[in-house]
Order: sequence, then C-alpha cells, then structure tokens
Amino acid sequence: MTEEDFKNGQVLLIDKPLEWTSFQAVNKLRWHIKQRFKIKKIKVGHAGTLDPLATGLLIICTGKQTKEIHVYQGQEKEYTGTFTIGATTPSYDLETEIDKTFPTEHISEALLKETTKQFIGEIEQKPPIFSAIKKDGKRLYELARKGETTEIKARTVTVKEFEITKIDFPKVDFRIVCSKGTYIRSLAFDFGQALNSGAHLSALRRTKIGNFSVDKATSIDDFIKNLEKEI
Repeated sequence: MTEEDFKNGQVLLIDKPLEWTSFQAVNKLRWHIKQRFKIKKIKVGHAGTLDPLATGLLIICTGKQTKEIHVYQGQEKEYTGTFTIGATTPSYDLETEIDKTFPTEHISEALLKETTKQFIGEIEQKPPIFSAIKKDGKRLYELARKGETTEIKARTVTVKEFEITKIDFPKVDFRIVCSKGTYIRSLAFDFGQALNSGAHLSALRRTKIGNFSVDKATSIDDFIKNLEKEI
C-alpha cells in the first residue's frame, strides 16, 4: 500500500493482543505508517474499544476512512470467552482481585443453559464501575481506582444469541452476539446473580464486528513486517 492509500482511507482488521489497550494499538500503527512514509501527520482511529484483558478483532481506520468509524461502531458484535462461576471482582473481570465468593453446589449444566435465556433479547444492564464511560468529565475507571463510588444508570442493550459452548466448572465458555454498548463483564456479573451465585469474566475474545471476522485479521507484528517489506 502507498502513502496515498493510507491517506485516502484504509480499513485495517487487527487481532489485538492481550494486555494492549486499543489506544496503544492505534498509536503503534500510526507511528509505523508515519515512519514508513516519512509523513508528519495522518488520521488513525479505532471503531470500538477492546479492554486490555480482551483479545480479538479491532477495526482500525486511516485517513478519510476515519469518517466512517461511527458506522462500524454501530454494528453487531460477536464474542467468545469464559465466565468463572462462584466469585466476583469489583471490575467484573481479572483486572481486580476476587472480593466475594458464593456457593455453587446448586448449579447444574441444565441451570446454566436455562439461565442464558433470561439474557436474550432487550435487556437492561449497568456498565461496570471500571469502564471508560465519562461522568462529570472523568472516566469511571479513574474514579473507581481512587475508591470513589458513583451511581451508574442502566442502559438497554440487545443480546441476539447467548450460548454455553463448554463447561469445565467453575469455568464456563460462551458465545454471544450483541448490540453496540453491551458490556460482557456486566453480563458475567448479572449471569452470576441470576444463578443465585456470583461470576466474573476471565477471558474474552471479539470474533466479529458486522461482516468482519477476526479470521481475516492481522497481528500488529505482521502488519508492521508487511509495511516494511514494501520498502
């Protein structure tokens, strides 16, 4: 690809690695594109944040294509991952330590599968207190890390599909197809409550955004190698 290609606009499918923020991925690609073509400025942005502890599909747009980011952000998403049943964490995932444990003896495979039905369709969910949503100009995770509590309003999201794909108790693997704005961490927490127990998200991978699949995505390292190969 040429400098003009990137400026006119590219849609890059990137498989985000574990522990990277979406912002870090964008910065890395922007820096390498600028270095490769010796340019001072180019627009690069992503179409939907993935948490550092999640992997998978990140759509990154360059140049004029950044104007279409809102289109990709609004599309349906598919995720696979793992809930750990019987314990919760303040962040609803592995970013924070377990704060409470719950009984699990009453939970059967049948109950797990039956409980998924409560979460299909339009549901109300509260975003995690450890999230990037802004309140009074500050990100919620900034307040949460200071130990400040804040009231978060529930929002309506749509879950189109929710299935249990494997059970290795207390680990439960799942696949979910959902609307923009759905927090899988919140779903993990609410799922645990619906089981009269607790749960947290222990692995997450975004596999699809609209018609784009992670199967067609490139790792950051491979993208950089391909960029340098063209010199």
